[in-house]
Amino acid sequence: MGSSALPHRPAPARDRRSPSERAPPVTTSPTDAKAVVRAYVEAFNAGDFARLRGLFTDDALIWGVLGWGPIDEVVPIWRELHEALALELTVEALAADGDTVAARYTERGRSRAPFRDKPATGKPYELVAMEFFELEGGRIRRRWGARDAASQARQLGW
Repeated sequence: MGSSALPHRPAPARDRRSPSERAPPVTTSPTDAKAVVRAYVEAFNAGDFARLRGLFTDDALIWGVLGWGPIDEVVPIWRELHEALALELTVEALAADGDTVAARYTERGRSRAPFRDKPATGKPYELVAMEFFELEGGRIRRRWGARDAASQARQLGW
């Protein structure tokens, strides 16, 4: 996808079944679910996108501040973030309920190359980021991410 955002697409149809009707059987213990998320953070911080891909199911969908899409559309954006912002996540808290994990991070980085239409500034930043994961068979099936992008823009002088 190069430097473009994820393509605009309508959100998937909402599942109107009750939680008990739609919930797949829990396949991951909370301890194992947290371990999957920690492995995701380690691979992400290392820029090991092959290992990162292997943590996701083949039909995984990822939502983030730039849109949503399958893993093959998101990895180039993650690569771009690493190259431009030297991004690193520190896990501050993990909470698991069956196959669902919530993560709170401190995200740190430094603007070292242009990102999208923003120039490199050489400035560091630190912000709060959160991600929510839905696992299936010990792999990530869904990931939703939110971060304080306004704080990042302010710190980087954008």
